[in-house]
Amino acid sequence: MKYIFKDFIYSETNKYSLNPPYRIKAALLCAFFLLISHSLPVAAAQLTPDETLEAHRAMEVQTNQISNWPTGPVVGAESAILIEAETGAILYAKNIHQQEYPASTTKILTSLIVTEQCAMDEMVTFSHDAVFDTPWDSSHIAMDVGQALTVEQCLNAILIRSANEVSYAVAEHISGTSDWSVFAETMNRRAEELGCLNSHFANPNGLPDENHYTTAYDLAMIGRAFFSNEMLCKISLTRRLDIPASDTLPHRKLELNNMAIIPGGQYAYEYLVGCKTGYTASARYCLVSCAEKNGMRLICVVMRDEHPYQYLDTISLFEYGFNNFEKVNVSQTETKYNMDDMELFYSGNDIFGNSKPLLSLNREDFIVLPGTASFKDTESAVTYTSEKEEEAARITYFYHGAEIGSVGVSFASPDDSPSAGPGALDTSGKSDSSEAQKATRILYVNIVNVLAAIAVVCVLLLIALLVKAVLRNYSFAPRHASLSRREGGKHQWRKKEGPSFKDFGF
Repeated sequence: MKYIFKDFIYSETNKYSLNPPYRIKAALLCAFFLLISHSLPVAAAQLTPDETLEAHRAMEVQTNQISNWPTGPVVGAESAILIEAETGAILYAKNIHQQEYPASTTKILTSLIVTEQCAMDEMVTFSHDAVFDTPWDSSHIAMDVGQALTVEQCLNAILIRSANEVSYAVAEHISGTSDWSVFAETMNRRAEELGCLNSHFANPNGLPDENHYTTAYDLAMIGRAFFSNEMLCKISLTRRLDIPASDTLPHRKLELNNMAIIPGGQYAYEYLVGCKTGYTASARYCLVSCAEKNGMRLICVVMRDEHPYQYLDTISLFEYGFNNFEKVNVSQTETKYNMDDMELFYSGNDIFGNSKPLLSLNREDFIVLPGTASFKDTESAVTYTSEKEEEAARITYFYHGAEIGSVGVSFASPDDSPSAGPGALDTSGKSDSSEAQKATRILYVNIVNVLAAIAVVCVLLLIALLVKAVLRNYSFAPRHASLSRREGGKHQWRKKEGPSFKDFGF
């Protein structure tokens, strides 16, 4: 495809024509394509788009198998996921680890890396490879060799118009080479850091490549970082790309955003925060999006769907999430904690009397529960490793085996007092009088460290007592010898068993 026009010559009378030696080759190629065209539609016609949708809708939704979990909607996507953005709790799961072609949803990772490694006013110059490696029938904004855009303009072109040559250009700008596999290494490394499990990226734009694949779960993990960037979200919802002419760009670029779910689109969703679509013949229709309502932010990914159901299924999943789940602040709700088989000591009150607490639950952390569930129905487990230095541990909560969030156990600060707000441990051992603080406060002490300290103290005391006993026996031995002499010399000492008082001048 890169050099598809290399056999053509240009003339004024016949704009493009084949060189004579290649006319026979062209005729043979046409005959070949006509021959195989009779067999290809047979394979393609095995399943029509409608039949594909029905087959996908019949697939199992894994979260529907969780006991007492809200039943999720039937969607036409082959794989789909809905998560709560902050906790990462999975609310809806359908083949979420199945590898799929991501098409242009790849560009959320490319854009994220660009924001992390480039200043917005840096200039990106378009090379021959960036322009001519882009298929003419794919998404682009018709950039030419030698023209240049700022990084910010590039991000707009990538997210608003899904420009493939611009994705190539920023990849070359960052990696310093048009060997796209070099930038792909950066993509794969960053994807792993973001929590991706089954992805491999081969280029920055998602053009077809059998080694370029990901999953709904992995795109959701990338989405957590992408949608936390306010600038990227704002760009993705912009209705029109408008890049003015400049010294490095001879003509103005004016393009429309074709994503139908953004404001003003046919399937506009009022709570949308950001989105990115993707399509190729092999990937079909994909959509990664984020929405927020009543303080809860959700991320949805649908892959290998059919048009326009990539939009309809996404909206259906968002409504399912907002209508069936709620955020629960753990520090304001936790009244007991099961510490079985844990290296911690639990007490409902401050075991040190009026001393300040050692640890407290993070006041900002929360879990996501089905609306029909109760906090007392959850289970929990403690881990002592955390990415945050200020945390001593994390408590992860589960509902019928499904992870629904976690809360940090932090070292108490000097501000932790009864008046410090939700989640503070009462230093007097009494609960806060406010309605939100009726829950019993929890104090966690590492009993292993406490017992070790007590053992050390006991050993030191034992050693001190032994030394004292030895010194006492050593000092009073001469006194017994003197008493024996005053008894009339009846007993003669054959050998001195220790120093006499005379030896010390007495």
